[in-house]
Amino acid sequence: MQQRTLIEHQNYLTIRKLMNSIKYLRYHWFDLAIILVIALGIGLFVAEPSGMELLLWISLGSLFLHQFEEWRYPGYFPGMVNKAMFKSDMPDRYPLNANSGMLVNVVLGWGGYFLAALFWKQAIWLAIATILVSVGNIFAHTIIFNIKGKTLYNPGLITSWILFVPIVYFFFYLVITENLASRLDWALGICFGLILNYFGVYKMIIWLADKDTPYVFSRRFLIPTERQLPHE
Repeated sequence: MQQRTLIEHQNYLTIRKLMNSIKYLRYHWFDLAIILVIALGIGLFVAEPSGMELLLWISLGSLFLHQFEEWRYPGYFPGMVNKAMFKSDMPDRYPLNANSGMLVNVVLGWGGYFLAALFWKQAIWLAIATILVSVGNIFAHTIIFNIKGKTLYNPGLITSWILFVPIVYFFFYLVITENLASRLDWALGICFGLILNYFGVYKMIIWLADKDTPYVFSRRFLIPTERQLPHE
């Protein structure tokens, strides 16, 4: 009986540690992205890949840096999206919250870009799809967010232009000049890219929206002008 109680207690502690780790990750996954950029840079220096392989790993690194600008410095992307895009009266939690933000960026973002870099030779269509996500970011940060927010800058705009734009250009240049994609690859890539942009990002935020969510953003995630206002 004592042994069973001890095992149950150990299981409880293990689950609690796991839950605490996930809770920490919800608010710090973008800090981990910087560590991953450094690790990726070292890996590329040692492995010395070239061509499309190099470009797609750089694309993954650009996503990490883009997310750092959005979520850490200046870092008020969540509040900007909720207030400017969705006109929310609860920009610290609705519709985008810390949980949906992590799922979209880590599971879909990191996962998609990583798999595209790893398996581009077997699935160039996946690489096309992830590049279209970068195109979606360029369009959203340059036009949509600035128009909706009536601003000239929003977190993510700088990395969209200095990183995503040249990567997108060289990607399509290599695919076309080296004839890396078939018509089926183009069709699959474009369709999946549109699905990722709409359902994987926009609709995912809507589906996971919850005004009673416990995954609330702290003040620093809000637009500077919103940080002193009360949010229930």
